[in-house]
Amino acid sequence: MARRCEICGKGTVAGNNVPRKGQPKKKGGVGQHIGVKSKRVFKPNILKVKANMNGTVRTVKICARCLKSGKVEKV
Repeated sequence: MARRCEICGKGTVAGNNVPRKGQPKKKGGVGQHIGVKSKRVFKPNILKVKANMNGTVRTVKICARCLKSGKVEKV
């Protein structure tokens, strides 16, 4: 099963690591220079929780944001 929230559909997202060298101009330097970008992955905070869904108890994979906002009721 995918690493995805069953309530909101939040999943993994690809991005870049951006290394920056040098002191920024704002702090008195000559400016920052970007190095070679490399790929990285942003993973959501997915939890397996026993939840009360439509009167039945089942285990669901949900993100911490949905759990905190009260979109599901923990058993």
